[in-house]
Amino acid sequence: MNSPRVPGAAVVAASVTVVLWASAFVGIRAAAPHFSPGSLALGRLLAGSVVLVAFLAIRRQGLPPRAAWPGIIISGVLWFGLYMVALNWGEELVDAGTAAMVVNVGPALMALLAGWLLNEGFPPRLLAGIAVSFAGAVVVGLSMSGGGQSSVLGVLLCLVAAITYAAGVVAQKPALKHASALQATTFGCLIGAVACLPFAGRLVDDIASAPMSATLNVIYLGVFPTAIAFTTWAYALARSTAGKMGSTTYAVPVVVILLSWVLLDEVPRALAIAGGALCLAGVAVSRSRPRKPAPERVTSPHR
Repeated sequence: MNSPRVPGAAVVAASVTVVLWASAFVGIRAAAPHFSPGSLALGRLLAGSVVLVAFLAIRRQGLPPRAAWPGIIISGVLWFGLYMVALNWGEELVDAGTAAMVVNVGPALMALLAGWLLNEGFPPRLLAGIAVSFAGAVVVGLSMSGGGQSSVLGVLLCLVAAITYAAGVVAQKPALKHASALQATTFGCLIGAVACLPFAGRLVDDIASAPMSATLNVIYLGVFPTAIAFTTWAYALARSTAGKMGSTTYAVPVVVILLSWVLLDEVPRALAIAGGALCLAGVAVSRSRPRKPAPERVTSPHR
């Protein structure tokens, strides 16, 4: 039986998400010298919250229904909060392209979490794909070991980001049965900002010392890769499955490597690219389906 086709509007929304999220990896890397991981996350979330609350008021959408809150709270803390801090910290230690390749282990982890939490089972291809992805992450870690323990820590932090990203998506999916994409994104972003409030003092200090270009970069991260891209993601996720949506992010590392090469003059090491390719291959294996055997042809006897 064929899976339902994803609507064209959802495909467009997912494409917008991919491009803007790819730009976020480059933006984070550029802002890292001037903002600590926590203050960068809080600044980004505050900027995103302002835009999202304005959109919510314009659309006249109020609070989400009670049934949506558990998923929104979990995704807010894990995906909007912890994910952004871990990714920001990781990108202080590894280049943007390497970070993007490791974080894109996330779709395989989504499938694993869905099998556990949503009782979707653990097909052999899923387990094999996860093994390949983590082998790729190990290769990326080995490629960065020449940069000392800090680079390996950066890879591990990107893995933490992948785990929280996957958990956030799995938590958000049920919430979208009750809340709109804008509601889920707005209140998830607000909850993430509240979770990052302990970094408020550092954010004030960083803004005071950072050049205006870096502060504008934080605002960009809040408006476009957060407010807009997370909303387009939720819109598409509500009209598709977590697995299919996770698969759309395969293109993110390629876009990130191209952008970081042009804008930051950064290119991952050859071994890191090989490990990243393994990560993505593992995700592809985990999301693939076994081929159905061709039906046997029945030949009628000669008369």
